[in-house]
Amino acid sequence: MGCEIMLKDFFHKKRKYAVIPSEQTKRDIPEGLMSKCPKCGAIQTSKELDKNLKVCPSCGYHMKLNARERIQMIMDEGRLFEYDADMISEDPLEFPGYADKLVQQAEKSGLRDAVVTGEGTIGGFPVVCAVMSFDFFSGSMGSVVGEKITRAVERATQKGYPLIVFSTSGGARMQESILSLMQMAKTSSALARFSDKGGLFISVFTDPTLGGVTASFAMLGDIILAEPGTIVGFAGRIVIEQTIRQKLPDNFQTAEFNLQHGQLDKVVNRKEMRSTLIKLLDLHTVKEGVSRG
Repeated sequence: MGCEIMLKDFFHKKRKYAVIPSEQTKRDIPEGLMSKCPKCGAIQTSKELDKNLKVCPSCGYHMKLNARERIQMIMDEGRLFEYDADMISEDPLEFPGYADKLVQQAEKSGLRDAVVTGEGTIGGFPVVCAVMSFDFFSGSMGSVVGEKITRAVERATQKGYPLIVFSTSGGARMQESILSLMQMAKTSSALARFSDKGGLFISVFTDPTLGGVTASFAMLGDIILAEPGTIVGFAGRIVIEQTIRQKLPDNFQTAEFNLQHGQLDKVVNRKEMRSTLIKLLDLHTVKEGVSRG
């Protein structure tokens, strides 16, 4: 009888229970080792996500890249010969707390302001490039951002290089008031002169691109691309709905919505962005001894 009970216990199927990690176990896991997709909630190692260019392998959600990451992804050998690297924002209007916030944003992002500009090659084609970064003051456009982009446009004009700008922004930087808003006209004027010289401007929207950046240089590209799911617009969705008193479509202001309504030329997956840019540069570059008619 005792033997029967023992055998019965041996073959008895044990229930499986989830094990909740202790606080000590959680502390033992290195910070930043795992990443969770903000859209679908899928969890993967940060290393795997980096290999996938920070695109969720489960749902295709394109996570934000900072300026340095995007340069590494797009430029040949990940190299950009930077312009105006020492340029920093000041506090001309003595806006309360702004000077301290500039220091905090620089420490957090490792950048001096919300854009990195310079020149390099993509697929062997020389280009002038400006890459905005949302992790510095939400990519807001102040006087330094406008000045650096304007100077980049002028360098492209002088050198006869194509210009590529990766935009991401929450809009104008309110702490600089009219000095920020002036950058819309300044960058647009520089681009008009660049266009008059026959320059090629490829504008790339990344998530999100809003406000004064959208209403100025970002929408002036000869070719306008965007990453999937990128929010592109001027005012925010809630403001528009309250103004017109109508419910907007679920996909309103997404790259796909803008493409459908003629505001973009193509929505390009991040994995295909570099090859797409190379094709465009090849198509629009006049090689030595070759006439494009």
